[in-house]
Amino acid sequence: MLMNCRRIRKCHFLQLVSMCCILSVLMVCWEHVDNHVVSHVKSYSYRYLINSYGFINKSLSISQDEAARFSSFPYLFNQKDICKDQDVLLLLFVKSSPENINRRQAIRLTWGNKTYVRNELGVVVKVVFAMGVHKDNGFLQSDLHKEHASHGDLVQQDFLDTFHNLTLKLLLQFRWMHENCAHAQFLMSADDDVFIHMPNLVHYLQDLKRQKVRDFWVGHVHRGAPPIRSKSSKYHMPFDMYQWSSYPDYTAGAGYVVSGDVAAKIYQATLSLNASMYIDDVFMGICAIAAGVSPQEHFFFSGEGKTPYHPCIYEKMITSHGHENDIGYLWKAATDPQVKGISSGVIGRLYCTAVKIMLLCKPYFSNTYSCMAAFT
Repeated sequence: MLMNCRRIRKCHFLQLVSMCCILSVLMVCWEHVDNHVVSHVKSYSYRYLINSYGFINKSLSISQDEAARFSSFPYLFNQKDICKDQDVLLLLFVKSSPENINRRQAIRLTWGNKTYVRNELGVVVKVVFAMGVHKDNGFLQSDLHKEHASHGDLVQQDFLDTFHNLTLKLLLQFRWMHENCAHAQFLMSADDDVFIHMPNLVHYLQDLKRQKVRDFWVGHVHRGAPPIRSKSSKYHMPFDMYQWSSYPDYTAGAGYVVSGDVAAKIYQATLSLNASMYIDDVFMGICAIAAGVSPQEHFFFSGEGKTPYHPCIYEKMITSHGHENDIGYLWKAATDPQVKGISSGVIGRLYCTAVKIMLLCKPYFSNTYSCMAAFT
C-alpha cells in the first residue's frame, strides 16, 4: 500500500512538473500561438462549415467600365502573332521583372528552349515573359529593347512592376491569351525562379488533351487558408480589403495550369471583379468561383519551397520553386536519360519509394511536395 501511494505521488509530481513546463512555454509565446491557432480555426470553420464564398464575389463585383481600369495599360512590348497559325499545346506565361535578365536567359537555354521542345518533344509551346515597368524605367528599357529584338518574347505593360501589382500581371496574361492565343489547349502561369520539367509537363498535358479534359485547373492547392492580418508580413491583408475569415481555394502562384476553356472563363470573370486584391493567387481563386471552377491538387507541383535534388524526384517532378542560379544544373540532372528507368522493376519502385519518404515526409512543413507524392 505504501509503495502504491509513493507511485501515485511520484506520478502526480511528474504531471505537475510537465504541466508547469507547458504553461511556461505557452505564457512565453501565447500571443503567437493564439493568433495562429485562432486564425486557422476560423478559416477552416468558414471553409468547411459556412463555405459561402458567393458573398465575396458579390462584394467585389463592379461594372465593366470600372474593371477595365485595372487592365487597360498600354503595351510597351508585344508580340501579337506569336501563336498565329500554329497548333499550340501550351501558352506559358512567365511572371518576370525587368531586371531579371539572367533568369529569363537561363530559361531560354533550358526548359523554355523552343528548339528543344519542338524537336525533342514534338509539340508547340510558347513561352512569354510578362512584366511591368521598373521604377528606374529609363535605364532598363534600353536593355529590354535589345532583349526583345533578339528574342521577341517579352510582353510588357505600362504599370509599375511591384509585388502589390502582381494581380495586374494575372489580368495581363488572361487578356493576352484571349486576344492573341485563345486556341491554345492550355495556359500555364509560373514565376521566373521556377524550374519546370518540360518533358514531364508535356507528356502530362498530351494525355489530358487526348482525354479532351475541360474545367481543368491544377497545381499546389491551398485550401481554407486564413488571411494574414499581421502588418509585418509581406502578405498582410487589411480587413477593409478582405473581411472574411478564409480565402477561397487557390493554387500557389509559383506555377499552375488551366485548360483553354477555363482561361476563357477566368478572363470573363476578370471583366467584372475589383482587382485591387493584390495577392494574385487569391484573386485567381475569387475569379474561379465566378467561373465555377475548382483547383485540383497535383503532388508534383511545388508550393513556395524548393524540391529535393534526387533522380527519384526528377522522374515525376513538374515544377520546383526557388531556383535563381541553378536552372542549368538542374535541367541537365533532371533530363539525364538515366533518370527514366530508375524506378523500373520491383526493386526500383521500392528504392524510390523509400528515398521519397525520407526526402518528403518531414515532421515540419516545407511547402514543396506533400508526403503523398512518395507513394505515387
